[in-house]
Amino acid sequence: MTARPGDRRTRMLTTPEGLLLPITLASRGARAGALVIDVMIIGISLLVFQLALRWISDGVLSGTAFDPGNLTGGALEFLGIVLALIVFCTWYGYFLVQELGPRGATLGKRITGIRIAARGGARLTPEAVIARNLLRDIEIFYPLVALFVLIVLAEADQDIGVLGWVLTGWFALFLLFPFFNRDSLRAGDIIAGTWVVARPRTKLAAVLSAQGAAAVEGASEVTGARYDFGAAELAIYGEKELQTLERILRTGEPDALSAVHAAICRKIGWDPGAGDERAFLEAFYAQLRAKLESDMRFGKRKADKFS
Repeated sequence: MTARPGDRRTRMLTTPEGLLLPITLASRGARAGALVIDVMIIGISLLVFQLALRWISDGVLSGTAFDPGNLTGGALEFLGIVLALIVFCTWYGYFLVQELGPRGATLGKRITGIRIAARGGARLTPEAVIARNLLRDIEIFYPLVALFVLIVLAEADQDIGVLGWVLTGWFALFLLFPFFNRDSLRAGDIIAGTWVVARPRTKLAAVLSAQGAAAVEGASEVTGARYDFGAAELAIYGEKELQTLERILRTGEPDALSAVHAAICRKIGWDPGAGDERAFLEAFYAQLRAKLESDMRFGKRKADKFS
């Protein structure tokens, strides 16, 4: 992984297949905005759930002999435990289920156009997602909750000593951590081996698939070679790889084109030689796109090469 000159947030990432892929790190503002949106979604959802549950229970219990106001201490403790479990499952399930999905992003991240990814080009693992989410609570939310409790105790004239300053320092240390490393990583990212990157918004452009003779007829304007790929060869890759190939063709960097060309040839068992990489990739892009679009019309989708 190397930085591209002239852009502090752009990195060149080498994937396990040898593809040289340009990515853009998410800005700190986008990450903060995504977290605020996610917390608001969770908070509002829990509030709506509680109000709906109370409304339903009031309707069900209306006219019966059961009086919720006369619940015993044991019953109230049980309800408190159930509520705590619901909050726990909602909080962690919200992040884990969405970030372990194919998009690698929560609703907040999708709104701000970012996603999490594994550093070094590896696949994102459940262990990494769990680790970064557990660490976020230690970095941010536990000290915030503890500070709120201390404020309440201080308002009640309780002596809290220097504990407030300790927690403030703890919170400030982790909050400012992304400002002191070049990739804007928080502690959870470092431990989990992840980073947050900008999610490409570019749609597949029709003009790209029609660019050059190789893309239209499969024949190269440079060497005259004709590139026709079989169904088995095109079935190896999916939509994610198609979008990656599109970005590589748009940037047109020779090193990236050469690396992608070599990786695809190894994967499909071709050995067309060098010097005609762009024509080969344009033909492969056009034919792969046509196959994926045809499959989608019949209700079949291939998200990536692993599906």
